[in-house]
Amino acid sequence: MEGFASKLGFYDHVLEFAFLALRPHMPCLARGLGFAKLVDMAAVVWVKVVGFSDVERHSLNTLFRLSERMLPSYALWTRDAPSPPRVVLMDMDTYEAELELASPSFNPHIKLICVGDRPPSDAWRAFARPVDWPALVQVLDSLFLNQGDVDIDIGLHTEAGKPVPPGVRVSLLVGLLPEERMYLRARLAIAGLTDVDEAQTVAQAMECSQRRRYNLVVLSLDVTDSDPWVLVDALNNLPEPPHAVVVATGAPTWANMERAEQQGCMGLLEIPFNPRQVVSLLQKV
Repeated sequence: MEGFASKLGFYDHVLEFAFLALRPHMPCLARGLGFAKLVDMAAVVWVKVVGFSDVERHSLNTLFRLSERMLPSYALWTRDAPSPPRVVLMDMDTYEAELELASPSFNPHIKLICVGDRPPSDAWRAFARPVDWPALVQVLDSLFLNQGDVDIDIGLHTEAGKPVPPGVRVSLLVGLLPEERMYLRARLAIAGLTDVDEAQTVAQAMECSQRRRYNLVVLSLDVTDSDPWVLVDALNNLPEPPHAVVVATGAPTWANMERAEQQGCMGLLEIPFNPRQVVSLLQKV
């Protein structure tokens, strides 16, 4: 046991030197500023780790600990985490990997980094053993550092005419109040959905949906210019319908819940928003 502990201590020093040499250009996170709590939440990239030996997991935990004051920072995802994982790091030499890939809850759209033999064809990146952990961090940084995924746009404007880069998921918020939009924008940013359009009316939402293909639409049932359920039908009948349509209401009656299910909505959010309910729905997007 003593030899194992000294081995881990040696790895700690090597990793710390390599990691800090690799990321000297990264700014520390600013604490205590306006919206600092939301920024900190959005700046954390939650990584789900599947498999790996004790030594390898210790190396990962060391890297995550060293990244805490960096931007972006990485953290080990658990079921108690405040948001879903944005990356899965999977040990392909373990039985856990087979179970994870076969699980109905596995998100096929999530970035998958594989270590070991026989990575699946849709893996985003693959590493052989022994793992170059600092190089793996560089790969994560290439994904999250320069793509604006850690920024929170709290503006109330829409840019529904702009093109969507490959791999970017786009959301549309319809008929929500400013504070409701702001909260959802923060939650969406944490989940990696940073490209967000807004519409105040059903008519505006219809116009937006003609110009862009949305992965997620959150629609308030309190819109007043038209029947919101008409918009739900129109969205589902588009040539490229949204991956998920969610309705939100301050009156979550059985009738509303049943109608949402009948019309193919992924779910119904209660206003004021329940964080657990929001996180649970976003994990399905």
